[in-house]
Amino acid sequence: MLYAVGDIHGEREMLDELLHLLPLRTEDRLVFLGDYVDRGPDAYGVVERLLALRQERPCVFLLGNHESMLLDFLGWEGPAYFGGDAFLANGGARTLASYGYFGAARPDPRDFKLPPEHAEFFRALQLHHLEGDYLFVHAGLGREQLVQNDLAYALRRARPEDLLWNRSTGELPHRLGVTIIYGHTPQPDFSVRWNAPFSIGIDTGAVYGGRLTAIRLPDETLFQV
Repeated sequence: MLYAVGDIHGEREMLDELLHLLPLRTEDRLVFLGDYVDRGPDAYGVVERLLALRQERPCVFLLGNHESMLLDFLGWEGPAYFGGDAFLANGGARTLASYGYFGAARPDPRDFKLPPEHAEFFRALQLHHLEGDYLFVHAGLGREQLVQNDLAYALRRARPEDLLWNRSTGELPHRLGVTIIYGHTPQPDFSVRWNAPFSIGIDTGAVYGGRLTAIRLPDETLFQV
C-alpha cells in the first residue's frame, strides 16, 4: 500500500503519533507532500525523523513552498527556490531557531550552513511524483495543464510556481486520468478536500490546531492525529 502524508510544518510530535498510528507493513511506501518546516516548533526534528524513516522503508519527499522559501532565503540557487523575502513573515523564524541560527554572534543567511544530511535531504526534494493512478504535488497544477489529456506533456510544462503555490485549481475537474493528491490549502474547518476522481487535498491544518492527515491508497482510507 501507499500512504501520502500532508503538511507537517514542524510538528514533530504529531508526525511521531501519525507514524505510530499507521498500520505499516514491510512493503508499504510513503509519499510526503512538502512543508516540513516553518510555523511549528521543531522543523529540525521533523527532518531528523524523516531521515531516519527513509532508512526503514521507501519514501518520496516533495518540495513545498516553505522549503522553497527557506532555501532561497539561505541563498540557494535554482528555478524551484524563490520567495525568500517572505520566509520570515511565513513562520520562518521558528525554523531558524530550531537549527540554532540565532545562536550565532551575528546571524547571517550567507554564512549559515544546514547540517550536511539535511542539505542533501532538501536538495533531493521533488516537485511531483506519479505512481499508479495518483499524481502527488504540493499545491496544484496550472489551469493550462488541467485542460490537457496527456499527463506526461502536462508535467513537462508544469511551472514550479503552480506546483508549489497554486491555491485556485485544486478542486477543478481535469482530463489527466489520475487523482491528484495535494496539500498546501487547508479548508476553513480543516477537513479533507474530497473531489474524487479528480483530486483529494490532505492539508488539514496541523499547525493551526487541526489534524495531521495521511491517506492510504488505493483504498483512500484516512488516518489522522
